Amino acid sequence: MSNSIVVQVGQCGNQIGSRFWDMCLQEHALHNRRGIYDDALSAFFRNVHPSTFANRPVGDGNGRITGLRARGVMIDMEPAVVGAIARSPLGDLFDDNQRVTADSGSGNNWSVGNCVYGPLYRDEIFEAVRQQAEHCDALQSFFMLSSLGGGTGSGLGSYVCEMLGDEYPDVYRFVAPIVPSGDDDVVTSPYNSILSLSKLIDCADCVLPIENEALLDIHARVLAESKPASGADARSSSRRRTGTALTDSGSAEFAAGGMCASPGRKTHPFDAMNNIAANLLMNMTSSMRFEGTMNVDINDIVTNLVPFPRLKFLLSSMAPLYTLSSDPAAAARPAPRRLDQMFLDAFARDTQLVRCEPKGGRYLACALIARGDVEISDLRRNIERMSTHLRFPDWNREAWKIGLCSVPPLGQANLHHYTANMDVGDIAAASENVRDLVEEYASQEFR
Repeated sequence: MSNSIVVQVGQCGNQIGSRFWDMCLQEHALHNRRGIYDDALSAFFRNVHPSTFANRPVGDGNGRITGLRARGVMIDMEPAVVGAIARSPLGDLFDDNQRVTADSGSGNNWSVGNCVYGPLYRDEIFEAVRQQAEHCDALQSFFMLSSLGGGTGSGLGSYVCEMLGDEYPDVYRFVAPIVPSGDDDVVTSPYNSILSLSKLIDCADCVLPIENEALLDIHARVLAESKPASGADARSSSRRRTGTALTDSGSAEFAAGGMCASPGRKTHPFDAMNNIAANLLMNMTSSMRFEGTMNVDINDIVTNLVPFPRLKFLLSSMAPLYTLSSDPAAAARPAPRRLDQMFLDAFARDTQLVRCEPKGGRYLACALIARGDVEISDLRRNIERMSTHLRFPDWNREAWKIGLCSVPPLGQANLHHYTANMDVGDIAAASENVRDLVEEYASQEFR
């Protein structure tokens, strides 16, 4: 099992990173009831001895989890967000040497983050990354989380990406940046974005941009579909857009089925937006963390989806669309969809995490990562059907990469509510019995 190190830079990168780690723990907890440190956990976590905090190999002793640490580094030039994470329950995932902070911030200025703080904190950042790399058995990739609009995420983030390329040239650098809205009211945001993108073109191996405006659209649409009677529209509130997140002058209150972890808790749209972005990363890395009939890791993604070194920017989508809160039972999601419909939804404009019309362009390559009980034959049937509607270049007409992960997404499988009192095979038998009855009714039509 390969290992990845998450490097989260700036306010936005650390906020999304905190949601990613939270969801990872919840997902692994659902499927690791015996508390064993297994290959799935080792992808993004290391197991430490409770007293010495030394690495504990997977095969050592009985393999029990003694203390998890994230394979990650938190970097920000102001201490607020990193400090809040350190004081939260997630703080136990990070040692002091996994946090690099300053006090003044980058002032929404790319050049300050890149040209000033980069050289000033290079040694400290490199040492934090080096220690995490030494704990890895098979380091395959760096996951970088940041924004393009702010000063630290864009400026220092691109500096760190370049540094990783110099120090670890054989380790993939996968960057997931948040793209600011077109009407961002931070006047320096366009400059920061262009300067950062230019650096990522040269130093990243693969870039998965996620657009602020698309996240807001998805959040509003999911809530509208989940609660059609409310008529609530996330756009109706007075708000301002920043390069890192969307803040609200008021606050919305959602009951069960909304975004809060418990009834009465108040939340902001950017909480849900961060959840959506983190959920995308969860699904994309699912084949790295869990078993499946066709696993896909970062090596497969870069090899199959980046045909030329500079053409490394991916378009992402999710189906079905839903938002996750810290309590999966309180997630907002639309009505269930069949596989064929979800396949079509994945290529629809409304599910893209960058605002664009995907069918209007040309696909250089396409990857599908399916989670849960999915048959490869069903995916291939849908691929054949969709291939007639999508445009591929002549030199890559069979440009499909498929990944199948047997573990369903967080909040999408409810079997754990039943398995404490019954065997999961009983549920499968009941499903088969009902399916047989449907076929019996259908056979009567032809008699």
